Amino acid sequence: MYDVVLLTLGSERDAPGGGCGSGGACCGGTDDGVATTDPERCETPRVPVLACADALTARGARVTTATARSDAEIDEVLARLDGPARADGLTWPDQDGKTRLVVATASDAQLRAVLRRMVRRYAPPPSRRPADLAGNRTLPDLPPVGVLPLDPARSGAARDLAAQLGLPRDPAAVAAAVLDGTARRLDLLRNDGGSVTLDGALLGAADDAGRPLHWRARVEVDGTVLSDGSEPITACAIGNAGGYARLGEVDLLADPDPTDGRVAVAVAVPVVTRSALGRKKVRLEVRRARGRAVAVVPRDEKVPFLDDGVEGELSRKRSWWTEPGAWAVWAG
Repeated sequence: MYDVVLLTLGSERDAPGGGCGSGGACCGGTDDGVATTDPERCETPRVPVLACADALTARGARVTTATARSDAEIDEVLARLDGPARADGLTWPDQDGKTRLVVATASDAQLRAVLRRMVRRYAPPPSRRPADLAGNRTLPDLPPVGVLPLDPARSGAARDLAAQLGLPRDPAAVAAAVLDGTARRLDLLRNDGGSVTLDGALLGAADDAGRPLHWRARVEVDGTVLSDGSEPITACAIGNAGGYARLGEVDLLADPDPTDGRVAVAVAVPVVTRSALGRKKVRLEVRRARGRAVAVVPRDEKVPFLDDGVEGELSRKRSWWTEPGAWAVWAG
């Protein structure tokens, strides 16, 4: 018999640093950053959560529901996944545990918030790297999570990660995957800003009229320079999966794969050409590369970006690197 924790984050909002919401509040945040005190809004689980809990209970699982409104409350839930004490004193996940975690997600940012805390919990400091850690990783195999999407699947390019991975969305099917399915291991992107990326990041922005705002940065993938920082860039996509593979009608990333152990990177650069009649034309040149890590050094003061749907601004060097197979989802 499994113990299953159904974890819900209380708001769709996600702080720029990758936490739960504005001011660290996951539940019912408002535009002024003040969390609501309405207990019904904060504590009442949504219908899919209740349906999934019923399906799990009907299969014999012991189910607990939890609503996290801060990183500390996420950490309290994750502590249930800890393994036995180790001789080196490191906190390590229980690879044979009977507790399983289901994350109810209204956005990829919420799933990322949980994985970010999981990485913080289990990644050992470099000075205490254990001998049983794989040479191409900085953290152990993280416990698999069940993903319960709270919103219907979207068509087109704006598909959430669950849709991209073909994960079940029906609460009963999610329950079956958690109890009877297999753990599908996926790559994870870590970055030196202290956060993680599950799907991808898109650097750049547009003005109010939808015109791209050009910026400059040095972009390098495993020694391959895609831009040296001297030319304008329209967009840079950093992909683990395919959420940012296209920008409008432009194909940026070519077949990103969250299981290949590599990060896919693309830089779109405007190139000016002239026709035989001397008319100026601007086309986008897309430069692509794959590798273990990517570094972006902005030459402009601030470069806006989206990372798993979370807005931020890049003002200094940021590196993303791949942790092959570091996290996992329960798949049917």
